[in-house]
Amino acid sequence: MTMQTLFIGHSYIDVTFVTDHIPEGDDKGVARDYAISFGGNAVTAAFCCAKLGIAPDLLATQANDWLGRMFSDMAAKYDIRFHPRYVKTSSLSFIMPHDGKRAIVRCRDDHYLSSFPKLDMTGCGALHIDGHQPDAALYYVQQARALGILTSLDGGAVRSNTHEVLSYIDVAMVAERFCEQMKLSPQDTLSYLKSRGCRIGGVTLGEKGFLWYDETGEVRSTPVLPIPKELIIDTSGAGDVFHGAYVYSYLTAPTKKWEEHFAFAQRASTFKIQHLGNEAGLPSLEDIKNLPYTAEPETPAANRPRIVSSQ
Repeated sequence: MTMQTLFIGHSYIDVTFVTDHIPEGDDKGVARDYAISFGGNAVTAAFCCAKLGIAPDLLATQANDWLGRMFSDMAAKYDIRFHPRYVKTSSLSFIMPHDGKRAIVRCRDDHYLSSFPKLDMTGCGALHIDGHQPDAALYYVQQARALGILTSLDGGAVRSNTHEVLSYIDVAMVAERFCEQMKLSPQDTLSYLKSRGCRIGGVTLGEKGFLWYDETGEVRSTPVLPIPKELIIDTSGAGDVFHGAYVYSYLTAPTKKWEEHFAFAQRASTFKIQHLGNEAGLPSLEDIKNLPYTAEPETPAANRPRIVSSQ
């Protein structure tokens, strides 16, 4: 079967819980609600793409333990073709959403027991990476560029070879943390992405929306959709759903402008934040179509207050 799209990242099992009190010492507490799901940036993006209707290939970590087998079952449920890179122990995330934000504790094993598998990308429409597995990320973006395959980066953080990888990236959407690590403002980060050759680049700014430049190089500011605050349950994974949704949108309509791909993705991520956990927050096409919120007009970037990253 021909590969339609490939996602590369690090797999987690996410434990997301809502609590009014974090116990200390010998205290105990009972969460008000919780969810168990798959996790990881590119991993969640892959599951989103699958839920929308395009089953991807996924190259991610796996351990030979019960959590690893749980993850394999999750991937099979969504018809994802999973290509494991083995580690000794499965990774876990403990996520605590609260008041529109989320605190996360990660337990991660990234000591690989083997090299990454080398897959045939002939016929693939898009590659999405999050910077994990840096050696695999660099190898595959180089292969994709040689084959004329769209490359996409979720730049949640600066990683060991991010600067080199960016020279092979078509669409780079990075987080505020990326800007802080680079000691650049969001606007200066856009200039940096342009200098690395990224055709489309942006910085996600949480509740402030995202700042980005389009195919013409014009810098634009897109606000969040006007969802009532009381409906926001869990913002974790929203960016990952955003990435998975714009990859899906591109694959189904590659001639559309990126403004349209991002508008679709923004609606997908707005659905996500109204649900606890990654799996419950994966939207269907009908969910996106029926979302009762419409975008507010964009603010011209030249009139937007300058945002300076914290040092």
